[in-house]
Amino acid sequence: MADVRAQLVTRVRGMLSEALGVTRTRLATADADLLEGRQRLERTRRAAAAVPDRVGAARDRRLAEIDARHTARLAELARRAAEAAGREAPGAASEPWDRWQATPAGRAEPPGAVRIGTVRIAGAEPVPALVPLLDAGHAHLAGGDREGLASVVPALLLRSVGRADPGAVRLYGYDPEHLGGGLAGFAPLGTAGLLTFVGPGGLGRLLDDLVEQIRRINATVLAGEYASLRELAAATGRRPEPWRVAVLLGGDELSRHERGQLDRVVRTGAACGVHLVVRGIDLPDDRTVTRIVVEEDDARIAGLPVVLDDPPPPALVTETCRAVASRVAAGPPPTPFTDLLPAPDEYWREDSAHGLSAPIGEGPHGRQVLLSLGDYPPHALIGGPSGTGKTNLIFAWIGALAARYSPAELEFYLLDFKEGVSFARFAKGRRDPSWLPHMRLVGINVNTDREFGLALLRFLAEELRRRADAAKRHEVTKLAELRAVDPAGHWPRIVAVVDEFQALLAGRDVVAREAADLLEDLARRGRSQGIHLVLASQDVRGIEALWGRPALVAQFTLRVALPKALRILAERNDAAQSLPRHHAVVNAESGLAEGNEVARIPSASDWETWSELQHRLWRMRPQDAAPARLFDGDAIPRLAEAPDFRALTAPEQGVPRNPVALLGEIIDVQSRSAALRLPRAPGRNLAVLGTRVDEACAVLDAAARSLARQYPPGTARFSLACLDPDADPAARALYEDLPGDASWYDEETVSELMAEVGDGLAAPGTPRTPHFLLLYAVDAAAGALAGKAGTRTGLEQLRRILHDGPERRTHVLAWWRGVARMRADLGGAGARTDQIGAWVALDVQGGELGSSLYPGSGGPDWYPRPWRGLYFDRAVHRTGQVIIPYGPSR
Repeated sequence: MADVRAQLVTRVRGMLSEALGVTRTRLATADADLLEGRQRLERTRRAAAAVPDRVGAARDRRLAEIDARHTARLAELARRAAEAAGREAPGAASEPWDRWQATPAGRAEPPGAVRIGTVRIAGAEPVPALVPLLDAGHAHLAGGDREGLASVVPALLLRSVGRADPGAVRLYGYDPEHLGGGLAGFAPLGTAGLLTFVGPGGLGRLLDDLVEQIRRINATVLAGEYASLRELAAATGRRPEPWRVAVLLGGDELSRHERGQLDRVVRTGAACGVHLVVRGIDLPDDRTVTRIVVEEDDARIAGLPVVLDDPPPPALVTETCRAVASRVAAGPPPTPFTDLLPAPDEYWREDSAHGLSAPIGEGPHGRQVLLSLGDYPPHALIGGPSGTGKTNLIFAWIGALAARYSPAELEFYLLDFKEGVSFARFAKGRRDPSWLPHMRLVGINVNTDREFGLALLRFLAEELRRRADAAKRHEVTKLAELRAVDPAGHWPRIVAVVDEFQALLAGRDVVAREAADLLEDLARRGRSQGIHLVLASQDVRGIEALWGRPALVAQFTLRVALPKALRILAERNDAAQSLPRHHAVVNAESGLAEGNEVARIPSASDWETWSELQHRLWRMRPQDAAPARLFDGDAIPRLAEAPDFRALTAPEQGVPRNPVALLGEIIDVQSRSAALRLPRAPGRNLAVLGTRVDEACAVLDAAARSLARQYPPGTARFSLACLDPDADPAARALYEDLPGDASWYDEETVSELMAEVGDGLAAPGTPRTPHFLLLYAVDAAAGALAGKAGTRTGLEQLRRILHDGPERRTHVLAWWRGVARMRADLGGAGARTDQIGAWVALDVQGGELGSSLYPGSGGPDWYPRPWRGLYFDRAVHRTGQVIIPYGPSR
């Protein structure tokens, strides 16, 4: 029992010991948890105490970030606002006064708003404060700071004037308190009509005028197609009306009528370019009105505070206005030539059957002014003093027509009687191989060659006859009808332009009389057959030459008058006297005032402008197109280039029955050569008369070379006798180029030539070989020929050769240095001259050629000119024919 009890005690003690250990462990754990809890509590208390500081710091940091973003955003917005202001008001509209200068906007670019100060923004650059004015609205100034208000007005006006093209802004000043003193700096604009001062009591008339301008612009310029002038300019690239700015600086209370008119201008003026700058007069509330309030320490634009700029320096205002007035007085610059041209894909699309029509320039309202030629008006008269743009106008008209009508529809013939080569560009040249495909004839430097003008009129008269005959065959009367019934025929309209045409009508000689008759006939009948005349002159005498022929003047119903032109328009129509430069009055009603249209003529005559169009048209030319005939009165033609010379050929067998000697170029349209036919007939000899060595040698040289070209080698004989040392080089050059059987004679041997040829003519039969005697200065051999040459003297042999030679194939082509010398060699003053069938007179007066050399009495109307000769063949001509000797062949 005791053991059991001991065991139980031991077990109990073990259990109690174990329980105590467990309890102690749990207590230690609880103490550790308690300590950790207390530590966590302490940490929580410390963390809770740190939260307000952290939240405050985060809040401050967040607020700083927001403030930085706001400042950056504000600076960005200010920058963008400044850029927008720079775009809206560039250059003169916003530049500071210390570097300010006028910078006109483009033709279709509106000047926009103008700067009067800045808007200050904290932390950002100042932003320009702009006032929308031109094409935008009106400015109303109010407030108690009169000095500040007075500085705003010149800033608005100067920036507006400097931003627009010279003359594009017109000012109207109403200043009853200071009688215009508030706008004194702008007074220079008045000399160019750009500033009008309205006196006290004139406000009503000014407002009435502005309302009328608005009504007119709405009715005739905008005409329902556009909502405003700004929209029209953007769409067309043109601004047909100036801006009108009325500056109203106080005054009495407005009447009911004046108030009504002012309200109308406010409502409708901005769209029509009519604007108000008003101080001291109330304006109604309207979206177009910008209100500027200036107090002693505060200025606001539409409620926004601004810092006003200083006023512009008075000297800057005055100098700018003087420069603008000077530019306006000089006239506006011409518009671009391309304004007259259709789109490239529209070239040559027009039909000329019923007439020709093309723009010549821009009218006052931005619409093109047309020049038309047809049944009415049929012909045109252009006039204007030197330097007013007559040549440029002709270029512009030709270009506008040539771009619309193909060469099959239109042909040009151009003649310029003044000195110069500006029209030569229409023809093929060395500098530029292109030519205008429509051009058939270009005559330049013909001021001393009136015969060429007459030749053109004769050519047109022949063309008129040809067309009239065709119309009769087809039983029609007009060109349009002829083209309809004969579509395969070539019936283009012809426009003949004669510049300085009065040269044709000058004097009372046969050229003037025939030219006037041909002009009158062409003007009267040409309209129905599509032949139109355009006569131009810078000299009033040229116009006066027409007034003696009222039937001729009446046909020129289309009149174009350049600035200061006289006698172009009707007697009481003085519209041309006030024209600015680069403008013209176009009148299709014979010059009556009701037919006036003013056109602004583009610049078309400079080389680069015209060359671009001509090259484009040249590349479009038909494959068979030939360049225009160019006649230059100052140029000497070359025999080798003459079409008639190139056409000469030798027959394959025998010799030509009627050889032709070419003597020079005829002054005519077709570039023909003066030809002397040398058949076996009496009198077929040539005399060259005059003392000009080079020209006389040139005539004989061309005759010999053209004859030699028609004979195979060895089938013709040429004998040259040179009796003037000055002519020796030219004669020797010809001798060396002639066939090998040519013979050379001089003063010592010429008598032998006369004897040989004269005695040979006495032999029976006709020589088979033609013989041509080229005698240079034959009158110088009088002494050598006076002696015996066989049974006859040399002069007698010469007369025998002249008389009998042509029928025996022997022809004399001789140069005498005077008519009297030739008569002496032929037997004296009473000797017959019919053995000289043809002659070329050089420096010989027409009176010396009378009697037996020329039909009628008194001789031909001929006066000598350098490198010109009068050719007469009694077997062919009724009157003499002016020729140009061909230049040296070497």
